[in-house]
Amino acid sequence: MPRVCAISGKRTTKGRQYSRRGLAKAKGGVGKKITGKSARTFKPNIQKIRVVVNGRVVRMKVAAKFIRRGMIEKPPIKRRRHGADA
Repeated sequence: MPRVCAISGKRTTKGRQYSRRGLAKAKGGVGKKITGKSARTFKPNIQKIRVVVNGRVVRMKVAAKFIRRGMIEKPPIKRRRHGADA
C-alpha cells in the first residue's frame, strides 16, 4: 500500500539535498557555495490508526499532523473488568 494520508492526500515527494561550504556573507565570509546536489525523498509521518467513520470503526492511514489537530474521531477505549466473571 502507498504511503498516502486518507484525509489530506499527503504523499512521498521528491526533492534535493544540497551540500554547501564556505562562510555566509553576514558572518564575514565570501558566501556559501553549493558543492553537490543529491536526490532525496520527503516522507510524511503517516500512522495507521483506528477511526470512527459513519458510526463504524475502520483502519486508516492518517498523517500525524491531522491526528494532533483532532480532525479524526478515535473509537472509545474498551475497558476490561478483571474478576467480574470469576
